[in-house]
Amino acid sequence: MVATNLTDLFVKQRPYFISRPSGWLMIFLLSVLVSGLPTTSSAHPMPNSVVLLNIHTDRIDAEVQIPLNELQAAFGHTVNDSSAGLVARLGPQLKAYLLQHIRPKSTDDRPWIVSVDGLAVHETRNPINGVYRELIAQVRLTPPVGEPVRRFVFHYDAVLHQVVTHKILVSVRQDWARGQVADEQTAQVGVIELDIVNNRILPLPISLESGSVWMGFQSMITLGMRHISDGTDHLLFLLVLLLPAPLLVSGGSGQRFDWGRFGGVRYSLKQLVSIVTAFTLGHSLTLLLGSLGWLRLPSQPVEILIAISILVSAIHAFRPLFPGREPWVAAGFGLVHGLAFASILANLQLDTVPMALSILGFNLGIELMQLVVIGLTIPWLILLSQTALYSAVRISGAVLAGVAALAWVIERVSGNANGVTELIEHVANGAPWLLLGLALLAVMTWGRLRASA
Repeated sequence: MVATNLTDLFVKQRPYFISRPSGWLMIFLLSVLVSGLPTTSSAHPMPNSVVLLNIHTDRIDAEVQIPLNELQAAFGHTVNDSSAGLVARLGPQLKAYLLQHIRPKSTDDRPWIVSVDGLAVHETRNPINGVYRELIAQVRLTPPVGEPVRRFVFHYDAVLHQVVTHKILVSVRQDWARGQVADEQTAQVGVIELDIVNNRILPLPISLESGSVWMGFQSMITLGMRHISDGTDHLLFLLVLLLPAPLLVSGGSGQRFDWGRFGGVRYSLKQLVSIVTAFTLGHSLTLLLGSLGWLRLPSQPVEILIAISILVSAIHAFRPLFPGREPWVAAGFGLVHGLAFASILANLQLDTVPMALSILGFNLGIELMQLVVIGLTIPWLILLSQTALYSAVRISGAVLAGVAALAWVIERVSGNANGVTELIEHVANGAPWLLLGLALLAVMTWGRLRASA
């Protein structure tokens, strides 16, 4: 790579450059040139390192990402030739190097406790820039007793102490007390780089705004609502299971079950409440167990089971599979959906009190969004279910949901997206218009029925 060659040239000739006035001009030109070169990672532009901070009440968990081609020039060992076995081969040396160059201090110059808890190598390939490798280090930063965790001076010069064109981008990735819990909210707090004028690597003063329990709780409610609003598969399962809820079941005693006439408003509401309540109890239980780490399943089988739950509910909407037992089925599949919800919270790795509040807030957000969607949909289904048109609406909805479920099963088993699932997401973006169309159809059809009665 051109950037690496230029950096290596500068590092080898560093004493010469810094001893001549013209050297500073060369440093500036090199910095401009390198910063304008193409990057080889979608995570952050080369040749920069990234430090992502997760703020807790008594510590900071940091993820440090260092390009291996830059690290090799400063570390003194060959690390960029292959990612295989690097941690096993040089793990202790890498940890010692990071501990030497990561030195946070309190504002009164007292050192924090630093530990490197894990190392890994991430490798990506693309046809333009080839192979890009970076070291991922999990680092724990603990302040002295009584010192605030939100205000400190970050002394960090890994790679930069040798490769002066290097930069370290420092960002907060997670700060529960400030309501920041998602990666897309990552906020940069500063850049550590060489002060060319004074030939010094200046530490980064960090002073984060104070947060509160209420801000963290509120953010989890919002996250739960957003997760459901974006979770097309979760909502589709519930809506398709509710699709035949206003209808009575005909048949039995040796005859094939089928969906019959409208059962009345009271019957419909009773069915709706029992199904929604059962689903809530099911997913709340596994949300709690999964978030606390007491019950875990790999994500792929969970996602496949969610797609299967939609397929089963679609078949049931077409023709009764388990008449009268819909709440039990909703509760059973709710257990599966709850495991998917739990993975969101488990990945946050919160402390005990924030986790407890997060479980409550996230679940509350899920329920609020479910109630909003159901409240905006079910009245029109109850109106339509009193008309002859509802049979066509129910069957069409069941068939479309079944197709979507099969497409999701194929995608989640194979790991490859397909055109059907992409179309589903596109259609889901137009959900307000679909709801408006359903409401107009229900009002017009029901009004015509009343007029002819």
